[in-house]
Amino acid sequence: MEKVQNAHIKAILPELHRSLIDIVSVMNLPERDAELLARAGLSLERALFPLLVLVERLGPIGVVDLAGRVGRDYTTVSRQIARLEELGLVTRRGGATDKRVREAVITPVGKQATDALDAAREEMALVMFEDWTRKDFDDLARLMRRLAKAMSD
Repeated sequence: MEKVQNAHIKAILPELHRSLIDIVSVMNLPERDAELLARAGLSLERALFPLLVLVERLGPIGVVDLAGRVGRDYTTVSRQIARLEELGLVTRRGGATDKRVREAVITPVGKQATDALDAAREEMALVMFEDWTRKDFDDLARLMRRLAKAMSD
């Protein structure tokens, strides 16, 4: 298998970077979040649902860790988690290894909400990928996982 050469990486990197910026920009559009929430039948505040999803996917998770993952201030995330707790979507408990750390954990009601978000996301994805070949879609999934792993190593 031939390894990619530095000159090729340097030539293609600007296009890859532009693509990543475009993807993040679209994913951060308020209209996109509103559409996803509407399709899921949820009236959750836009700022809360990404946190809810992360708690479901990564939880139990401490607020400091969660704040770092979303690039927000700890105090802001703590208030938002408190709001999710008021809504009955998450609960907080002492950490498994350090009782001083408060971990957020999804509740059954919160899991129902994330399941609805997943179903709505799936509906949107089916339309977006309907013209793709199976190979292209499988390659995208494989390469995105590989990129995500490389970026987090």
